[in-house]
Amino acid sequence: MKAGSRFLNAVSAFALSASMVATGTGVGVFAGTSVAQAAVINRVEVRGATRVSADTVRANITIVPGKNFSNADIDASVKRLYATGYFSDVSINVAGGTLVVTVSENQLVNQVVFNGNRKIKDDKLQGLVRTQPLGPYSEATVESDIQAIKGAYAAIGRSDVTVTTQVVPIAEGRVNIAFVINEGERTKISQINFVGNEAYSDGRLQSVIATKESGIFSFLTRKDVYNPDKLRADEELLRQFYYNRGYADFQVISSDATLNEETNEYTVTITVEEGPRYDFGAVNVESTVEGVDAEELKGLIQSREGSVYKAKDVQDTMSEISKRVASEGYPFARVTPRGNRDLANHTIAVDYLVDQGERAYVERIEIRGNTRTRDYVIRREFDVGEGDAFNQEMIARAKRRLEALGYFSSVNISTQPGSAADRVVIVVDVQDQSTGSFGIGGGYSAGSGGGFLVEASIEEKNFLGRGQYIRLAAGKGEDSQTYNVSFTEPYFLGYRLAAGFDLFKNENDFDDDHYSYNDQGFSLRVTAPITEALSTTLRYNYTEFEYFGDKDELSTPYDRAIDGSPWTRSSVSQSITYNTLDDAQLPHEGILASVTQEFAGLGGSSDFYKLTGKAKWYYTVNDEADIIASLGGSAGHLFKTSGSMEVFDQFQLGSNDIRGFERNGLGPRVNNGDALGGTTYFTASAETSFPLPGIPRDSGFRGALFVDAGTLYGNDVAVGPGESVRGEDASLRASVGVGLIWASPFGPLRVDYAVPVAKEDFDEIQNFKFGINSSF
Repeated sequence: MKAGSRFLNAVSAFALSASMVATGTGVGVFAGTSVAQAAVINRVEVRGATRVSADTVRANITIVPGKNFSNADIDASVKRLYATGYFSDVSINVAGGTLVVTVSENQLVNQVVFNGNRKIKDDKLQGLVRTQPLGPYSEATVESDIQAIKGAYAAIGRSDVTVTTQVVPIAEGRVNIAFVINEGERTKISQINFVGNEAYSDGRLQSVIATKESGIFSFLTRKDVYNPDKLRADEELLRQFYYNRGYADFQVISSDATLNEETNEYTVTITVEEGPRYDFGAVNVESTVEGVDAEELKGLIQSREGSVYKAKDVQDTMSEISKRVASEGYPFARVTPRGNRDLANHTIAVDYLVDQGERAYVERIEIRGNTRTRDYVIRREFDVGEGDAFNQEMIARAKRRLEALGYFSSVNISTQPGSAADRVVIVVDVQDQSTGSFGIGGGYSAGSGGGFLVEASIEEKNFLGRGQYIRLAAGKGEDSQTYNVSFTEPYFLGYRLAAGFDLFKNENDFDDDHYSYNDQGFSLRVTAPITEALSTTLRYNYTEFEYFGDKDELSTPYDRAIDGSPWTRSSVSQSITYNTLDDAQLPHEGILASVTQEFAGLGGSSDFYKLTGKAKWYYTVNDEADIIASLGGSAGHLFKTSGSMEVFDQFQLGSNDIRGFERNGLGPRVNNGDALGGTTYFTASAETSFPLPGIPRDSGFRGALFVDAGTLYGNDVAVGPGESVRGEDASLRASVGVGLIWASPFGPLRVDYAVPVAKEDFDEIQNFKFGINSSF
């Protein structure tokens, strides 16, 4: 047997050395037995390599002296050498036990330049192309680079860009490459039409999609650029919009764009089929898994019979049931909704079936397309990892979390078969988007310390691709300056804990009130999720206060504040927040509520316990007209734990709480007019917002009508002899007003004009308020 094997080896080696030649087009066929049994070489000889070292060539072949190899190894080696980009020709043959690798080198790139580009800078283009200085020159790579440059220009509306190259040979086999760019004219979308829509107008549907018609601020947003991929994403936005409003049969028939070559403008036409509007019929839960009680799961159903059918309610119900059964020890349980349409009554009865899914495990999670965001930022949004039980609902939940981050313009998750029948590979395809923003806000006060003030801020939600949040802000007014720095690490120490800090410094000069007030400090915070909608936050707060002023003009509490400066406060606080808003910028539905308790007395000058709460509820009054109503309220009470309070300890209310009143514009005051704040407050507000008539909805402008009311009363700050306090009772203040809201490229801005309709004579008024729009 051994002699026979040696004979076969000898025959194979002879055939190999005599007849085997491998080139870029193929590999010679061996005579006799397979090379895997016989082909062994003693050394590797490299020929033709002058600029590329022989060791580099050897490192890119799979054949090792002293070990058997086959035709497939030679073919793989040839391909690997071509893939380096260093060679224009590669051949491999064997002669007398030596593997001879003969190469012809590509020219090397000496310099890459861009000519004719004005709209996209050199450094941005350099990051797009694969052809780099000191790298190999390849015509195929250059052609790929041309397409990449064209794609970058198409993304900013210049799809008729032309790109050519100039290749200039220089000494020693090197070349200079110039990409010559003719940027062409910018194309834009002049009109977006919808066909087949009856329930919702074109304007309403235009507000749903991300692609917009060209407008005055389009040069900032770039949303009027035609992009086929974005149009596909808009189709999905339309589906979600209709599916969550009862139109379960909705379809996008087509979406097309036509270019008018004379005006260089696109007309986009989206054809839809709405179908009938459905309500929920009977909703039930069934289980075929032993040990899972369907009756106990019915309390997790998010919809009720007779309400408008919403795909989101079905998805949320599936998620809640999946989490419950997985937590009870059934990781492979599968929740499947079965819809039964009643076409006559336009209802959909839904049965949620819990059955035993196939046993499958996650082999690995592959992440693609993330050019900026780190892999681990994406992975940590999954509740499953390599080796865990595969659960489809947990994958869907991870997709929703990734989309909610705001880091990506698109998120797609698919599965592929793994290395075994019970193994699954999860493939995550994402596309990074801009996460930085510049904001500007301001205000105007007509009372003491009044005048214009402006705040500018820079915000980054995905700092360095690590998912960290950072914000820098500075404000300047006629008599004030503010500085703020915030940082948040959303996964502290690898856990789903958002930890961070805030630094602040404020300088205020209230000339009309005869004093100045500065404060500075920091807070440390950590937030832990309880459920998807509920979270808790723990803070440590440290603040230093300092008062300056003309004591002859001020009351005793302010004299005391000046004499005792600087004051310090050291406190801990804990908050519970409930958030079900459907959109952070422009909520249409949901509740945002929080309760906070704060204890001061860990050193410092303050000793108190504060309990505060606030809530706001949003509801869509008319879906077609996009009219949104909201109701809000807040309350707080201060408990003195020892000694007496100072003016900086009590609650202060103003335009942020009841519009129409100045900062510290209501509540208890010393008889000379100095504001003391109060120990108890209540506020309530009602508002309706709507698109402005005659203005395109995709411009981002909305109007608002509102009513605010509230009171601030009670006082624990000691006053001096001969001084008295006004406004300690719970007299009601109220105002009515109008607002203008703009979803600007710089962030959501808002201007309000409010008129008090219930006030006290000593209250201070501020009719106009201009600043950042917020959900609270």
